[in-house]
Amino acid sequence: MIDVARLFRIVAVAEACSWAGLLVGMFFKYVVVQNEIGVQVFGPIHGALFIAYLVVTVIAARALGWGRWTVALAVVASVPPLATLWFERWATRTGRLGAGEVATQ
Repeated sequence: MIDVARLFRIVAVAEACSWAGLLVGMFFKYVVVQNEIGVQVFGPIHGALFIAYLVVTVIAARALGWGRWTVALAVVASVPPLATLWFERWATRTGRLGAGEVATQ
């Protein structure tokens, strides 16, 4: 059986890394060398991982019993660069990615 929480974590981190790659590619395209190779490489990768993140978010929401606000927050986190990392950390800390992982305070 698939560990949905682990899959979500992997895709969230991968989506954030692809965002970072795309931002570096855009920096080189528009600021440094006016070369599109970084955007041509990371653009499609980021696009695919963005879609994968949204699909895995829906799967995780159903499997882990997320409420509407958690799902909405996960979807909104897919837009700003690197925000999926923040959401993944928050979801882990608050127990939304598994009951056994809630941080004690």
